[in-house]
Amino acid sequence: MKKRALGILLSTGPDNPNLTTAIGLSGAALKGGVDVYLYLIDEGVLTVDDPRFQSLRDSGLKLFACAYGAQRLGVPRKDDKATYCGLVVLSNIVSACERFVALN
Repeated sequence: MKKRALGILLSTGPDNPNLTTAIGLSGAALKGGVDVYLYLIDEGVLTVDDPRFQSLRDSGLKLFACAYGAQRLGVPRKDDKATYCGLVVLSNIVSACERFVALN
């Protein structure tokens, strides 16, 4: 039996309440045994250093960030907090997940 999967797109920055929503959705889904794929794009890449992501990653969150957006906004990519990639990965996440939520 295939495990359920949830995709989340976050395109807003750290000061937007969408970040708290994305973290809450991710945590609830992970606790429910769902695979969670979170893709940070546009201003969302500025949230990659949020410390709340660490416990979610420890619980199985797959965190991706737009490589172009990170470069454009000067986000350093020196660690493994996220997988930096392009829109092909986002497309694969959308097509592979049962549910997809875009927080814009």
